[in-house]
This record gives sequence, C-alpha cells and structure tokens, in this order.
Amino acid sequence: MTHDSQTAAPLRQPVLFIPHGGGPCFFMDWPKTWDNMAAYLRGISQTLPQKPDAILIVSGHWETPTPTLTAASNPPLIYDYHGFPPHTYHLQYPAPGAPALAAAIAQRLTDAGITATTDPTRGWDHGVFIPLMVAFEKADIPVIELSLQEKLDPAFHIRMGQALAPLRDENVLIIGAGMSYHNLRHFMADTPDAAYEAERFDTWLAHAACLPEQERNAALKQWHTAPTARFCHPREEHLLPLMVVAGAAGPDQGHSTYSEAVMGKALSGFTFGFPFGQDA
Repeated sequence: MTHDSQTAAPLRQPVLFIPHGGGPCFFMDWPKTWDNMAAYLRGISQTLPQKPDAILIVSGHWETPTPTLTAASNPPLIYDYHGFPPHTYHLQYPAPGAPALAAAIAQRLTDAGITATTDPTRGWDHGVFIPLMVAFEKADIPVIELSLQEKLDPAFHIRMGQALAPLRDENVLIIGAGMSYHNLRHFMADTPDAAYEAERFDTWLAHAACLPEQERNAALKQWHTAPTARFCHPREEHLLPLMVVAGAAGPDQGHSTYSEAVMGKALSGFTFGFPFGQDA
C-alpha cells in the first residue's frame, strides 16, 4: 500500500524492542559475531509504514529518579563503553534533537500521573546512537532519548509506555533498546551452562512478549519469576525498555522479529503493530 502524506493521516507506527549489541560492536573488526544483528537493524526502516517524523528511544543505559527526556537541539554523544579501539570514541551520529517534542512528551507523561522532565544538556548514550547508526544511518530523523526510572519497577515502565502510546498515531517511532540477555560475566564465556540458561529464559520471553495484551503485561510484570531470569539479568535495566514498548503496544500483538545466539547466548527482538495485526 502506498501512502500519500498530503491526503491521508499518517499510519500508526509500530513499537520495537531491539538489541543494541555490545559496545560499538558494529563499527570494529569483530568478524561475523554481530553480522546478523547488524543486518536485522539495517532492515528495520523497510518494515515501517512510512518514515517517522521522530524517534523516541528508551535505552538501558540511562536511569534517573524522575523520567527525563533529552531536549538539546543537537545532543552530543556519550561514549559510555570502555576498552575498545580508539576510533570508536570518534563515531558520530549527527541526528537532530527535538526540544519542543521532548517538552510535549514530558507534559503528556505528567498529565498521565507520571511526573517527567527534560534535560537540555544530556547527550545520547551508546544504547541510542550505536543501533541508530545502523538502523537509520542517514541521521535525518529527530531523536529523543527517554530515561528509565531508577527503581526499575516493570509495572511503572509498562504504565509509562501506555501513556506514550498515542505518539504512534503522530508518526513517532517508539523503540526500546536493550538486550534480552545481559549477564556480562557470562556473555563472553563459552560455557554450556550459560548457553542453556540463556535459552530457557529466551524461550519464556518469546512466549510472554507475544501473548494478548493483558496476559503479556501480567507476565512481564513478573518477569523475575521466569526460568533462569535472574541468571540472565542480574540487574534488569537492559530488559526494562521492553516493558515501555509493551505498554505502548496496547492491544497490538507482539512478534519475534529477531532471534539468534550470539556467542552462544540466545537473544531476541520484538515488533508490536504494523505490519502485523493491522489493516495496512
């Protein structure tokens, strides 16, 4: 279906939970390990109903007492990774910010009973700019990052996503960038036990994320009771972006759109909405 933006309202954007990879992994010599993930990220723009007017992205690398949105016109980059080649500390992603939209989103959250604010100086961490450099390499779509709330309550983050859901009808693409497995102590180790633990949790997560809305959200609120949950996420900050996405998905069905084992650890990505479950 073609879409004429001059004569029709924008189609609703989906919501995505994507892996952001390991540090600046897509921009260094790490043969084959991240190739499939990079291919998945590169293909995202072709799955959207139209080019977004803005991207709102939640990363597992920013936590604040009060949900906060970046509000710089040209946010700097935060190279919050360590021990990588020197050139990876000079990567650039010159997409613009969207201060007015950030303020409007903060007000939207506040109106929904979730006090929120903006930060006119903070930049984007690597959970934002690294995957976006692959998925939207032209850097021509305004980007706003939204922080996690530092208590890491899954129910709170689902509720936050629910308040953000109307943005989808305003041609804003909502992305949660994290990792469905994030035990760094075991990630690089080639241990069969860790691979088994990752597979068990990934199987549960792939099922839970694709349940009907009420069942899905109930399961995600209790994610820590899933098989091997705390082994795969000793701390849940990299899983919480999925909760925001699930809240913003509303009744849209989840679909697993990325699944592979990286260094033996099962990883997944999910899409909710267009082109699945909608009359496109």
